[in-house]
Amino acid sequence: MVRDVKVLSALIRRRYREGASLAVVARELGVSKSTVRRHVPARERRGAAAAARQRHRSRAQTPYEKALRAQVVRLYGSGMPQQRVAATLGISVEAVVARLEPSQRRSRQEAARLAVQQQGDLLPQEEIVARYVQGATMAELGRLYGVHPTTIRRRIPDDLIRPRSRTPQPQPRPGRVLVDEEVRRRYAAGESAYALAREFGVSVHTLRARIPAAEWRGRPAGEASAPPPRSAQPGSGGVRMVLPISDEEILARYRAGLSATAIGRAAGVDCRTILRRIPETERRTHLQAQQLNRPAPDVDADTIRALRARGLTWEAIAARVGLSAKTVRARA
Repeated sequence: MVRDVKVLSALIRRRYREGASLAVVARELGVSKSTVRRHVPARERRGAAAAARQRHRSRAQTPYEKALRAQVVRLYGSGMPQQRVAATLGISVEAVVARLEPSQRRSRQEAARLAVQQQGDLLPQEEIVARYVQGATMAELGRLYGVHPTTIRRRIPDDLIRPRSRTPQPQPRPGRVLVDEEVRRRYAAGESAYALAREFGVSVHTLRARIPAAEWRGRPAGEASAPPPRSAQPGSGGVRMVLPISDEEILARYRAGLSATAIGRAAGVDCRTILRRIPETERRTHLQAQQLNRPAPDVDADTIRALRARGLTWEAIAARVGLSAKTVRARA
């Protein structure tokens, strides 16, 4: 410990100007931080931010920090990803990134390429080649080992690569021999053209060419394929569905006030089927149906004003009379 005050003050100021912190100077000279602070002029003292930067630079010069930085650079330069370097050294990923210069860090594309390369290096090449020689495809091997088929291709020697033409292709299922006499006989017996075409493995048009036009049950070949116009009157053509309720009963229930949905639910059919049995002149409009299905309570303005005079809110009156608050206000 220095006893001379002048010498001590000179040493404190020199070490502080060199970049040492108050704690480091106090530890080196064997005095307290308060003593060091008294001998450093106020105009020369560093602020909090400057002191933090100086501590960071001073810490970087310690032997431990230099050895740790060298290990991080060596492991990262060998191809390890940042997560693996951090796990190996027992530090965080942020600490690894902080000890790497910007020029030393890999880009995203380079890191992805290196990861794929390292994953490919772990693949059993001899096993892959053996499976490929036995007949497995590159796509199947890629799905098996969880890599792209191109990665499998790089592990197989060029002299073992099979040409594309040697890859077994699925053979189409052979159909039956199309015999014109049998087709005409079975079609005349009542079998459909679609069933025969599916059995012989041909299209309906191919089957149509084997059947004379006079025996063809469908539309003639030269006729337009547009469907015939439907009649505007409901139930005037086609096969009608047989309902458990007659049309007269449906119309009577509809006139009595039941909705098409309710009648259809009772008959076990859709409401549109019921509407087709009702003439256009008898059908209700949307507003009429809405008023019929959801009748509003018969509440006059006097009743609403009386409830309001008793101190009830609009919401309470609406809940009591079964209307909305907006409707209650409008009726009052």
